[in-house]
Amino acid sequence: MYKKKIPVSVDCGLHLFMTVINGKWKINLIWCIYSGIKRPGELERKIPQATRRVLDAQLRQLTDHGIISKVIYDELPLKVEYELTPLGKTIIPAIAVAAQWGEDNREELERLVQD
Repeated sequence: MYKKKIPVSVDCGLHLFMTVINGKWKINLIWCIYSGIKRPGELERKIPQATRRVLDAQLRQLTDHGIISKVIYDELPLKVEYELTPLGKTIIPAIAVAAQWGEDNREELERLVQD
């Protein structure tokens, strides 16, 4: 497993938060799972810009951090679903506030990102 050269600073809650959600698609994955999209193929279709390999890696990291859990059903063909853990459910309000901030400032932010 990859070991970071610079250890994560645990003296600040923001650093811990950023360590857990740092990844291009992690917030999208959390929100999709919260919204009821649970199967890997559904997540791929919902986030077509991301490769399967990247999604798998970020899903694994979210599982390792205890934000989501992976449920494997003992049937053929193999069925896998993801769900939010109790810890993962606590991050939803933070994501909702960030999304609302984006909506509230959409006009100005769109101008900034297009320049």
